[in-house]
Amino acid sequence: MTQTITILGAGIIGLWQALTLVRAGFPVHLIERSPQPAPFAGSASRYAGAMLAPDCEAEAAPALVRELGHAALPLWRAVYPGIAARGTLVVAPPREPGELARYARATLHHTRLDANALATLEPELATRFDTALYFAGEAHMAATDAMDFLLNAVVEAGARVSFGAPDVSPPAPGLLIDCRGLAACSDLPALRGVRGERVLVRAREVGFTRPIRLLHPRVPLYVVPWPDRIYMIGATVIESADGGPMTVRSALELLGAASLLHAGFAEAEILDLGAGVRPALPDNIPRVIVEQGGRTLRANGAYRHGFLLAPILAQATLAYLASAPDHPLLERAPK
Repeated sequence: MTQTITILGAGIIGLWQALTLVRAGFPVHLIERSPQPAPFAGSASRYAGAMLAPDCEAEAAPALVRELGHAALPLWRAVYPGIAARGTLVVAPPREPGELARYARATLHHTRLDANALATLEPELATRFDTALYFAGEAHMAATDAMDFLLNAVVEAGARVSFGAPDVSPPAPGLLIDCRGLAACSDLPALRGVRGERVLVRAREVGFTRPIRLLHPRVPLYVVPWPDRIYMIGATVIESADGGPMTVRSALELLGAASLLHAGFAEAEILDLGAGVRPALPDNIPRVIVEQGGRTLRANGAYRHGFLLAPILAQATLAYLASAPDHPLLERAPK
């Protein structure tokens, strides 16, 4: 194919689509409605925890997500040098020991740590917990740093990128890949919104080095370390398409739960509070959906697996363009 491939949306899925296709030799035009110098202002991806955690996600996700998530890890490592491969720790409040046992039964590839082993990995965490699950094969990154890197790689590879541009209809001739997330709900009626909330703080008294998931009975949350003692504190999922600001109640719950992990979060500087709405399909598995006789592909439905499965969605598109056998994330819409 020599005609230009137009990609709508420079979230994590659109960035991986653009980079994979331009490196494969296709002419690519990536269009993003957010303006510069804040190129991801309209993207739900910037609110992501950016954890490559296929085994932890398996606690509530289908087995396919775990299998494809493991396949995505080497694709990420081959592209982005900022991956922090330190694993994930999962803890539960001492009064909820059954939660950790339940989580262990629902997941694979973890080690149960006692107090001494936990103190070796995260000394500051061991002051409050005497046991944890350790998922050694998982990794994480700072979401916006990774997106900035991918965007620069897309440009350096020769793709054309337009910011502050409105969405366009399918070009003729050419192929359109729609990666707009929930903005594409009029074209994908099965999409629903899933709200994700997060607080960014600088906690100078906290020295965590890997993501930590707290199985709190009311506010299950994760804490992800970013450079410069910045921590992303996020909730899991809220079934809502409301993209409005975070409420005081939500902020207090997140910060209060984080303080259960480390008292130093009580003295942290709040850098940003925000909420994004992720797109999800009924089974919470993202797909590349082929429409309009093959002239339009819709890469969508990330749910909370956007960073994890974005490279695999790009491989699904590449397989379609190469007329390869069916990919597990490739779906052809009824004619």
